[in-house]
Amino acid sequence: MIVLLTPYDWIYGIATLAAVILSIVAGVIALTLFESARQRKYLAAWKPLLIALILFAAEELIGSLKVFGVWQYPGLTHVLPSFILIFLIAALIKQINIARGYGE
Repeated sequence: MIVLLTPYDWIYGIATLAAVILSIVAGVIALTLFESARQRKYLAAWKPLLIALILFAAEELIGSLKVFGVWQYPGLTHVLPSFILIFLIAALIKQINIARGYGE
């Protein structure tokens, strides 16, 4: 079955692809800081934040595939944000503990 996409779908799909590209760029920047996070204790919150960023890029890619009608799996688009939130909360708690001096 061939599905014709509306201009809105094309614009939305292109916007999600742009978000994927930008999140990949942010992931590369975070990877360069990942080595610094190992050496400096006050950057330790970058580790779970990097995992959340990779999951966000996967979520954006799956969303763009869904918009273009290539692949649909609705369960995954609800599970990934939960894991993203878990890793963001873990990064926040780790950073709060570092700021309080518990990480030393």
